[in-house]
Amino acid sequence: MAKKKTAEVKKIAVKQVRSGIGRPTKHRRTLEALGFKRHQQTVIHNDTPAIRGMINQITHMVEVTEVVE
Repeated sequence: MAKKKTAEVKKIAVKQVRSGIGRPTKHRRTLEALGFKRHQQTVIHNDTPAIRGMINQITHMVEVTEVVE
């Protein structure tokens, strides 16, 4: 039997460019859920609808780029 090829999951790099200080609690909790610990930090995530939804809530605080492997 032939092995199935698994689709490669796209990766995205998300960088926090604005501070969470003075922001609504919902925005700060979204930053925590994405894995940010401090300002100017970059985290790598799979490009999924759940991650994209979190990013859409805080687009004014982050920059998103695709990771090319």
